[in-house]
Amino acid sequence: MTDLPLRADLVGQEPYGAPTDQVPVRLNVNENPYPPPQGAVAAMSRAVATALTDANRYPDREATELRAALARYVGHGVPPDQVWAANGSNEVMHQLLGAFGGPGRTCLSFAPTYSMYPVYARDTNTAYREAPRRADHSPDLAAGAAIVAEHRPVVVVVASPNNPTGGLLDHSTIRELHDLAGSGLLVVDEAYVEFAPPGSSAVALLPDLPRLVVLRTMSKAWGLAGLRVGYAVAAPGIVDALRLVRLPYHLSAVTQAAATAALAHETELLAPVAEVVAERERMARWLADHGIPAAESSANFILLGPVPDSRALFTELRDAGVLIRETGGPGHLRASIGTPAENRALQEALLAALDEEGRR
Repeated sequence: MTDLPLRADLVGQEPYGAPTDQVPVRLNVNENPYPPPQGAVAAMSRAVATALTDANRYPDREATELRAALARYVGHGVPPDQVWAANGSNEVMHQLLGAFGGPGRTCLSFAPTYSMYPVYARDTNTAYREAPRRADHSPDLAAGAAIVAEHRPVVVVVASPNNPTGGLLDHSTIRELHDLAGSGLLVVDEAYVEFAPPGSSAVALLPDLPRLVVLRTMSKAWGLAGLRVGYAVAAPGIVDALRLVRLPYHLSAVTQAAATAALAHETELLAPVAEVVAERERMARWLADHGIPAAESSANFILLGPVPDSRALFTELRDAGVLIRETGGPGHLRASIGTPAENRALQEALLAALDEEGRR
């Protein structure tokens, strides 16, 4: 229908979504390549079965038990009232801009970064501005300061490790960004922090940085992307603001039960992280040995490039049965770290594609 009263800024837009080509090796959405172990699955199944006996009742809208379990996992003495859970960190970010953004307000980030940040801003009628990154993919704080001076953003959001470049922010830079945000919030998106060296998280800075919000997810390292659980760690007042804009009973009883049970099986569910990190380092060495440019990564993916024709390379890899992601700017592609067999398939496809390119 062409006569629907759709918002003008949505006309002609496409829904967000990564390619879903059904190829043998899919390394394009940064999933944990290992399914949850059977012991954890059994525990989650029992918890869900118990929750379903009360399915005629609405779930706990405060997700009390889940938030307490998340606080224990986060550590650093964080109490449950500084944790907020939702349907993926996507929903938490949407709620943050719903509470603090809106018409006449601005969100700032540093490009290239996660492609959903401008979408969250659009959805909440929040203006979105991007400052560049330097050649080493770190945020250009001087350029950010110029945007802050002009637009006074209420939210500054950065990912650490950054998606798609994989770079990690040190604590001194996070403090500088918090100062840069001024009276606004600094949101540090730590979707991939479990793949980074210990001590990398910004959670340790919360007592010193009152306007800091740390985002986390159970979709990546935990291997529970299908469960859709994300959370924020922040001052109680910020958490209370998110409660104002949540949808009623936004987190189902089934989700809460499964996630709480999963957190009791931390050791088993996070065991594959070490293997993914080891595979990432092996992949980085292989790329260097073969002269394929790539960014240093602290996440479960590696940004390849610049290459002369990233679109042609993407197509040749897909035709060979390996799906990665076109992102990170012209000439760049992002490859998730998979199982050893999947990573070998990517390497073989890369060699074949680059050999073919060399013959042209």
